[in-house]
Amino acid sequence: MNIAKTIDHTNIDPKATKEDIIKTCNEAKKYGFRGVDVNPEWVSLVKEELKGTDLKVIVLIDPPMGISPTTERIEMCKEAKENGADEIDIVMNIVAMKHDKEEDVLKDLKEVCDIAPTKVIIGSGYLTDKEVGKASALVKEAGGICVKTATFKDPLDETQLDKKAEHVRIMSKEASGLLVKASGKISNFKDAMKMIEAGADIIGTSSGVDIIKGKEGAVTS
Repeated sequence: MNIAKTIDHTNIDPKATKEDIIKTCNEAKKYGFRGVDVNPEWVSLVKEELKGTDLKVIVLIDPPMGISPTTERIEMCKEAKENGADEIDIVMNIVAMKHDKEEDVLKDLKEVCDIAPTKVIIGSGYLTDKEVGKASALVKEAGGICVKTATFKDPLDETQLDKKAEHVRIMSKEASGLLVKASGKISNFKDAMKMIEAGADIIGTSSGVDIIKGKEGAVTS
């Protein structure tokens, strides 16, 4: 398989400069990644840098817990789309999910998923296995194109990737027909393959170059 095509090359560092974002875009073009995932302020720049390629412009919305009011989330998604985003990675209201407010979560997601192709981050590391299944089903019902594990705030660290892989398996089952994106603390080829073997279609990582070099036999970080 072409693992590069599974990678959403990510730079959501709040300290990132214009030069940093351009470097991320150039790496994505060089290695043939799936797309580039950035914070909202960089969408227009990434759109320009990726012009003429088939790479997707992806934007992260409302991290880390997805608790902004729906009206604000709608506006953030609309603005990102107007600025050139091809896909939106938006965080589900994890707090509402933890408090069994599934109807509120679904209503919110239906609103935002109607704006653009949407990958929904369920924050699986904060959820029980049962809640992971419920959240994945809600994403499917809401009209999302993909269910995603986590953001940079994933409580599952590098020593808990077996648990993340189990979540990916649950997500694949409960959101059957949707894409599954594994993200958070995936920094080398071995870990990326663990997620893909569990059922992930997409890997979200800032370590895309290290992953590819790991496949080629280089040392990964």
